[in-house]
Amino acid sequence: MFDIREQLKKLPEKPGVYIMKDEKGEIIYIGKSKILKKRVSQYFRSSKSQPPKVQAMVKCINEFEYIITDTEIEALILEANLVKKHRPRYNIALKDDKNYPYIKVTVAEKYPRVIKTRKIIRDNARYFGPYINVDSVNKTLETIEELFPLRKCNRNLEINKDRPCLNYHIKKCLGPCNGGISHKEYMEIVQQVLLLLGGKHDILVSELKEKMLDASGQMDFERAAKYRDRINALNNLMERQKIISTSNVNQDYISMARNCDRSCVMIFFVRSGKLIGREQHILEGTEGMDRREILATFVKQFYSGTTFIAKEILIDEEIEDMELIERWLSQKRGNKVSIKQPLRGEKRRLLELVHKNALEYLVKFEEKINIERENIEKTLNELKELLCLPKTPKRIEAYDISNIYGVFSVGSMVVFENGKSLNSAYRRFKIKTIEGPNDYGSMQEMLFRRFRRGTEEKELLKEQGISDIEGKFSFFPDLILVDGGKGQVRAVKDVTSALGVNIPVAGMVKDDKHRTKGIIFENRELILDKRSYGFKLIAKVQDEVHRFAITYHRTLRDKSLIQSVLDEIPGVGKKRKKELLKHFGSIERIKRASIDELKEVEGMNERIAKGVHEFFRKD
Repeated sequence: MFDIREQLKKLPEKPGVYIMKDEKGEIIYIGKSKILKKRVSQYFRSSKSQPPKVQAMVKCINEFEYIITDTEIEALILEANLVKKHRPRYNIALKDDKNYPYIKVTVAEKYPRVIKTRKIIRDNARYFGPYINVDSVNKTLETIEELFPLRKCNRNLEINKDRPCLNYHIKKCLGPCNGGISHKEYMEIVQQVLLLLGGKHDILVSELKEKMLDASGQMDFERAAKYRDRINALNNLMERQKIISTSNVNQDYISMARNCDRSCVMIFFVRSGKLIGREQHILEGTEGMDRREILATFVKQFYSGTTFIAKEILIDEEIEDMELIERWLSQKRGNKVSIKQPLRGEKRRLLELVHKNALEYLVKFEEKINIERENIEKTLNELKELLCLPKTPKRIEAYDISNIYGVFSVGSMVVFENGKSLNSAYRRFKIKTIEGPNDYGSMQEMLFRRFRRGTEEKELLKEQGISDIEGKFSFFPDLILVDGGKGQVRAVKDVTSALGVNIPVAGMVKDDKHRTKGIIFENRELILDKRSYGFKLIAKVQDEVHRFAITYHRTLRDKSLIQSVLDEIPGVGKKRKKELLKHFGSIERIKRASIDELKEVEGMNERIAKGVHEFFRKD
């Protein structure tokens, strides 16, 4: 038994991170402190002066852990990383930057590419972003493609020296694969792209002008014309960007607007005096929190996930741990980063503009949420009236079976709450007891396992005095939907009746073109109006449950195929199998490979290469 009072006495007077957990052992809050003993003890003193959110959290704390660090900056970094990883209930919810697109320049490759990505990995590439607007990323990539036609293919040009692809012939690629450009010239263009993405347009234009004049002086007018066209295109791009500062320093301007339990933090990105973009982040669960605390939490989470840090960060209010965060960001950037709260002048006026934009965005966001809420209410009421349900189906569970003639038979369960998919509640089932193409039996096995587990979990939670909603299977739906007609519905109702589960069951039927047509309920087929809210929700649920089932089925099938084919080849173990797939990308390409091509794979010798080659040709 964890004795909180006793453990408080053992807390060290050192910097570190503390982790609060509930009675189920789940992390509900993560914080950092310069002195752990002092900070953690504050939570368990008189709660009257604490905000309501903190009071509610303290009631849920069953135990806590802590991690000691050498410095407060280390605690700050660890806190930001742990919050991103665990996303505790009582920490401010900031959407993870990894969901946003970045522009990546693969500088570690001999001939780098410029691509869009949503993942940052340690591969020595240069990343620019994150961007909140995907359209702006696509337009930037189009501009780069037009000005600097770098390669787009992912071939290994040191190994695969194939003939050039279509992009080369339509002048969308410089053709490094066939010697269309030297490595030195190619890398010069890559450096120009890096200057453009880094906001250093003036430096880039200056360099291009020098090259244009040099080419002109050498009477190479064709090359000079190419530089001229690039300069004109860049100047047009620069004219579309608003000049808002005479400073050449890269700056981020941050302000915040709030409304009840929701806040909007807006950032303006200023590079070399030009406003090149903005981002807005909606933060949930900020009611009762101090404005300074919200802004500090945002700054820590945002800059822990971004690769580029501006020289100056301007914020409209002094934040908690300002000097500490400044030192941390300076370490991360590699030189001095300043966090300032301007009180007057040009910078203050721009911060006021950022605040106005944050307020306007928050108002529009609230309007959008209200409209969505109204539409969801209409949709669920439509379903309730159509099926004469006893209550509004706020939670819907849908089920589907996927197999090929009974092989790799799997089942999927998707959950929709208040009209929206709840991915965390999705479940997958390998069908264990049914052999052959028996969809009815497979559906019965899946539903039996789901609701038997749920019933057992309900009883266990009831004994412990815990709500059903806390379990994985104990929270039952208001409506069950199955992909299929009367047969599937009857099969499911047999299971629910046997388990004593009284939940309405309906089937989702499709037309001859495999599109949603209507639903089967109480042995009647109800054709839905395709313009109705109810039809749109049923169609969305049916598509999602089918997608989830088929994805799992393909995963198992492909895994089995790889295991059964490559594992049969003498001399090909786990490591060689991995290298073969990494090099060729698929079983089909391995089958077509020559002995010489197989020998190029790391870890392969001539004997094994011949063995692989002969294996796929033995029949």
